[in-house]
Amino acid sequence: MGWAAVLLAVALIIAPALLSAQVSLSTVVDLAQRNSTAVRMAEADLQKANSLVAQSEDVFVPSLMVGTTAGYTHGFPTGEPSIANATMQSLVLSIPQRQYIRAAQAGVKAASLTLKDAREEAALAASTAYIELDTVQREIESSQQQQAFAERLVDIEQQRTEAGVDPLSDLLQTQLTAAQLKLKRFHLETRAVKLTKQLASLTGLPIGSVTPDRSSIPEIPALKAEQPSRISAGVESAQALARSKQLQSSGDNLAGRWPQIAFGATYNLDSDALNDYSHYYQHFTPNNVSFGVSIQFPLFDLGARAKAKQSAADALRAKVEAEQAEHQNDLAIAELTGSLRELNTLAEIASLKQQIAHEQLQSVLAQLELGNGATAGAGAAAQLTPKAEQLARIDERQKFEDSLEAGFDLSKARLSLLRSLGHMEDWLNELHGK
Repeated sequence: MGWAAVLLAVALIIAPALLSAQVSLSTVVDLAQRNSTAVRMAEADLQKANSLVAQSEDVFVPSLMVGTTAGYTHGFPTGEPSIANATMQSLVLSIPQRQYIRAAQAGVKAASLTLKDAREEAALAASTAYIELDTVQREIESSQQQQAFAERLVDIEQQRTEAGVDPLSDLLQTQLTAAQLKLKRFHLETRAVKLTKQLASLTGLPIGSVTPDRSSIPEIPALKAEQPSRISAGVESAQALARSKQLQSSGDNLAGRWPQIAFGATYNLDSDALNDYSHYYQHFTPNNVSFGVSIQFPLFDLGARAKAKQSAADALRAKVEAEQAEHQNDLAIAELTGSLRELNTLAEIASLKQQIAHEQLQSVLAQLELGNGATAGAGAAAQLTPKAEQLARIDERQKFEDSLEAGFDLSKARLSLLRSLGHMEDWLNELHGK
């Protein structure tokens, strides 16, 4: 009982630390890919595609079946007096079947690329949410500092208003600023909770158990549309599927034109114990074997022609869908490239504003400590007050948060462009090697 109490106490002490711990981005991405329903469905489709290849190829491998058809006949015996039989058959030559095999192999390639695309999509969603949560948490810290400065500013303005230095409107304006900053902090906290739940849904981890580790986020390369690109996994998958449909259509078209050769063999162990076959058949033997080759020539088959037309329509549709996927990807690249130019400039502007606000704050603090250096008299600049310090601190924190938000928007767009240009896998390799 004593040891149990000690272990329970230790568990209660370390539970809060285990509930929320720093988790690297690579771990979050791995968990998201494993937990993704789209990835798991793509894995099932890949297994199905591999099975279809095996099924298409195995028709040339002889199949063997063993069974029995023993039964009693009253009167003249009908059928065979088999008490055991074995049947073997296989396809020997089929021109359409070769096309079907190639179609199934193209289907495997399409399924593999679909799986890759699903994994990249899961990685993109997890990375975006992870980076956004890290950004929002930093903004919340800054917002809390802002609110403390605003409360200090309200106290200062309250004293100045009571002393008759500032009008009541200045106090009300300060209180409004403090309320607005509080509301902004509430919005950020709500956003953080939403992102926490999103990461929990993506990874399967408990809600609130993921704390971003900023050092685990590698730099996102600033690619451009004019740089060498690869075919994205989604577009390549659509092209492979179109190729598979085309080969399937070719096989269906050839099926109505080329002969098919098959081989078959049968062994029967016969007995006249039940049906007295030897009474009716002069040369009755218990062991009987038959084998031969079957050659079929398609002369007139409306069903096969209709199926060929249907598969041709499916192939045409798959080709159009592949072209549409390629056009949509090109359009996404063009839009992201245009957005990136703007976001790069906005991030640069936000960073410069934050640096300017920081320098202005340092200037205000220096003047408060040393004075403004001006002599008293007409036209001399007024000495700065603690009110100016709080206003400068609030402004500097606001510019800092604006810079963080602009940086996140830029990172999000860069990740999307990486995926559209087919370089997402390179970044994921760098992520796992970090």
